[in-house]
Amino acid sequence: MPDGSIQNHAYFSFDQYEENQVFAIDAGQEGKDKFSQITMTDQGDFPIEEKRRANEEIEKLPANEQDAAWDKFFATHRHDMRRLALGRNRDGSVGLELRDQNDRVRLAVKVRSNGEPVLQFFNEDGKVARELTSRSR
Repeated sequence: MPDGSIQNHAYFSFDQYEENQVFAIDAGQEGKDKFSQITMTDQGDFPIEEKRRANEEIEKLPANEQDAAWDKFFATHRHDMRRLALGRNRDGSVGLELRDQNDRVRLAVKVRSNGEPVLQFFNEDGKVARELTSRSR
């Protein structure tokens, strides 16, 4: 970068037949923030061509109408859902997140940047229902 900071990114993915990626390896650095991650994703249950056609039409709409158009599309087409993420986060923590079919984190196993291990269980609203640390009883 012109200011001397480092920025790089590498991405490698495997696509489902005639669909988007279902498995990806992603790594990069933006300044001092480093990350690396492996993800697994469930793709929607519709041909990707339907999403491409919708994208062509939605891009023609005014910017302030595009989000509503995507909401309408995904009301009848299940969106891609990341189900598993394993890796090092920008904050220096490392962990594993498991998500349900609605893209909500339900279980997280982490080691925070300060070295503290944490096991978190999430309820359906995405709130931590229970957290276990090395100090938990």
